[in-house]
Amino acid sequence: MKTAVTLFWILFAGLSAAWSAETTSGDRTLSPYFWVKTTGPGSDGPGVGADPLPLKSTRVEATIAGVFADVKVTQHYANTGTVPLEAVYVFPGSTRAAVHGLTLFVGDRRLEAKTKERAEARRTYEAAKSAGKTASLLEQQRPNVFQMNVANILPGDDVSVELRYTELLVPDHGVYEFVYPGVVGPRYSNKPAPGAPPEDTWVQNPYLHKGEQDPTGYSLRVDVAGSMPLQDVRCRSHAPKVDYRGQNEAVVSLDDPAGANRDFVLSYRLAGGAIQSGLFLGEGKDEKFFLLMVQPPARPTLAQVPPREFVFILDVSGSMNGFPLQTAKGLIRELLESLRPQDSFNVLLFAGASDLFSPSSVPATPEAIRAALQRIDEQQGSGGTELLPALKRALSLPQSEGVSRSFVVITDGYVDVEAESFRLVRENAGRANLFAFGIGSSVNRFLIEGLARSGQGEPFVVTDPEAGHEAAGRFRDYVSMPLLTGVRVKMEGFEAYDLEPGACADLLAERPLIVMGKWRGERTGHVVVTGNTGTAPYRSEHDMTTATVLPDAGGLSRLWARARIAELGDLEGARDGGDQKAAITQLGLTYNLLTKYTSFVAVDEIVRRSSPTLQTVKQPLPLPAGVENSAVGYPVAAAPEPSTVALVIVGLIVLLAALWRNRRLKIQEAGQESWGETKTK
Repeated sequence: MKTAVTLFWILFAGLSAAWSAETTSGDRTLSPYFWVKTTGPGSDGPGVGADPLPLKSTRVEATIAGVFADVKVTQHYANTGTVPLEAVYVFPGSTRAAVHGLTLFVGDRRLEAKTKERAEARRTYEAAKSAGKTASLLEQQRPNVFQMNVANILPGDDVSVELRYTELLVPDHGVYEFVYPGVVGPRYSNKPAPGAPPEDTWVQNPYLHKGEQDPTGYSLRVDVAGSMPLQDVRCRSHAPKVDYRGQNEAVVSLDDPAGANRDFVLSYRLAGGAIQSGLFLGEGKDEKFFLLMVQPPARPTLAQVPPREFVFILDVSGSMNGFPLQTAKGLIRELLESLRPQDSFNVLLFAGASDLFSPSSVPATPEAIRAALQRIDEQQGSGGTELLPALKRALSLPQSEGVSRSFVVITDGYVDVEAESFRLVRENAGRANLFAFGIGSSVNRFLIEGLARSGQGEPFVVTDPEAGHEAAGRFRDYVSMPLLTGVRVKMEGFEAYDLEPGACADLLAERPLIVMGKWRGERTGHVVVTGNTGTAPYRSEHDMTTATVLPDAGGLSRLWARARIAELGDLEGARDGGDQKAAITQLGLTYNLLTKYTSFVAVDEIVRRSSPTLQTVKQPLPLPAGVENSAVGYPVAAAPEPSTVALVIVGLIVLLAALWRNRRLKIQEAGQESWGETKTK
């Protein structure tokens, strides 16, 4: 027996060592991790003498005039340690932002960044870093995720980096909304860390534990100027100070170090529920641009809508645990209960795997809805976020003819498969509309908006439980019937080209129709919009001679280029991306914009570091409000290799053989003893 036990422990130790070696060497994924302040070789924290938190504060200054927002973000870095630093900071941006400027401040020196192709900008930065020069590099990891690198921050240094962007504010139901994203949530990734390309490693970022105070300062100021009196100026996410400077102007300010763990969401209306619509023109030196915003028509009634099918695809992964999943449950309850008996539905729950409520969609009866809600209420939130397999499974569901199908995806969006998801949805766009709900205090808006755009649906973002009811109401309105179908835009009396979008989809939401483009010639003629409201033909005309001429054409040119880049980015995910990459790169260089393929780099030509020591520090991020610690990943235990499986089988055979032999010997010994006793008697 002792031999068997010894063999068992030898087998167990060898198997554990083999499995551990496999897991640590090749199966560690690009997972985010918790920040530790320990120092020294072998630790996950900063090195000895390094300042572990080089980013000291972020200041945001935004000016809103009409439908345009100009934003300046200043990041202040300082080194209170004893060794030179390279600071790496991953932070979010607006999905609509046209980032057009970066300035590096070193002491009393001001250095304007240059726009270069991404690889060239990285080489310029690395050369400056190696030479001991202070430099900054701004790269786009996703359209809403940026990475700032600042090299050679010497002990005692104060270095600031200022980035500038413009975005277009699009009213929804007459409500204008300005969002400044707070933090990049921890992204789930199943990609192995060893050998990962540099553009994917940003996912592996340190996070503070839930409830741990973020030591970085955070302040924000928004100056709002409307074309008519402002109403209902409010902020659901924070408690800022609102100072009215007249009927048409307000200053909203916030100074809250704990406020960066969620999106800052400011909303307001114009008097009478009006929206600023019409034709805007910008005349530059070489090009002329226009922006058309058209107020949507009234919506028809629900009684005219044929039967519909809804497939609800609900994320129940670890990052959804807590507030996001509880809010999602309440939201999906409202959505299900809003369906009519002639409608049908299904529910697909997904995390590391997926679970389908029914093999095919079922009528929206009270009994079916109760059963589905019971299944949903049992979910607690755990595991990874395998979005792609869930979408593929939903697409494989049988579909009835003559029924309008819609997918409703509900997630926080903490994945790194955005491009693959867009490609899949776009390739199947004719099979269903897709509505995307982003739930959480700091959702991945790039995924949510991109899914909806690819699926010809609408995006929704719910940042708190109270907003869930409002979002459900908007969804009911949107899916009842499109506001405007068969939309056509044509120019009469002047030449227009490079329109964005190239073709207008059905208008589902109570938000304006937006068309941007370039034009040539004199300011004559007009823009005509036609379509059908479901009950009558629609037509509106906008005269060039009475259009609003903007004093600076740069804002319109950047917004047009940003829209074109977004369109090319979607196409890049749906087909061979070589042509799209070249076009995006050229747009970034021409209009001085940050893109996937162009970056900003600024270099101080003074050599400031002579020692060979330079410590790289990744700035830890706070967990988004309402997100549990379970959202932060750990190395994934891999399935054993064939060699390991063979070792298990051989070991078990040896162990069983030893046990069998041991038992036979005992039986023989017992038999001999019994025979001896009998013989003696």
